[in-house]
Amino acid sequence: MSSYWPWWAGAAGLALVTINYALTTDRSFGVSSAWDRVLHWRRERHLERMDEEFTDDRALVDALAAATAEHFGTGPGASTVPPAPYGESQLLKTDVEPTVSENTSVTDPGPAPLVTQAALLISIFLGGLIAAVTSGRFHLRYDMGPGFRSLVTANPTTMTVLLFVGGVLVGFGTRLAGGCSSGHGLNGCGRLRPVSLVATAVFFGTAIVVSFLLWKVI
Repeated sequence: MSSYWPWWAGAAGLALVTINYALTTDRSFGVSSAWDRVLHWRRERHLERMDEEFTDDRALVDALAAATAEHFGTGPGASTVPPAPYGESQLLKTDVEPTVSENTSVTDPGPAPLVTQAALLISIFLGGLIAAVTSGRFHLRYDMGPGFRSLVTANPTTMTVLLFVGGVLVGFGTRLAGGCSSGHGLNGCGRLRPVSLVATAVFFGTAIVVSFLLWKVI
């Protein structure tokens, strides 16, 4: 393991990536959400096109007003001013404040564009490939190494089944927890979000227990 970066250099690199991502995009960094969006790219593209139709607050207000009028059976030209009592003049007020201010700024930037999510996943693959090639450690292998063979199994079929089941459990737990280790541990904890602090404590605690069972008991 001496050919790898020291732990503090890896931690500093992850911190810089996370801080830069949060400052430049104002979004939480996570890999599992990127996988989910890329795998369901048709749905995400449909949602993005719908969002593009309402980038203007004034257009959104007009669309909501038209939908409300259609739902309650009032025509597009029907007056929305209630009738004044008998004997009082009915003045059409044109300076009424709109329901949504035109100066209202959007505080939630929403999810990152789909193309940036795909670029993130491709960059992770390319970064690992470049690091392995430049360090001279790149080679194709079809097992998990001697440590996995000695601790778990050396049978290829059993290994494949275990990895498949483990991957399904990781994916299920990630979506159930609303994020993965990169999302909760790096970005969520950095922003002191309570749900991320609890999730990180749970999966780190579970990892410690499992590691203890593998090395000391099994």
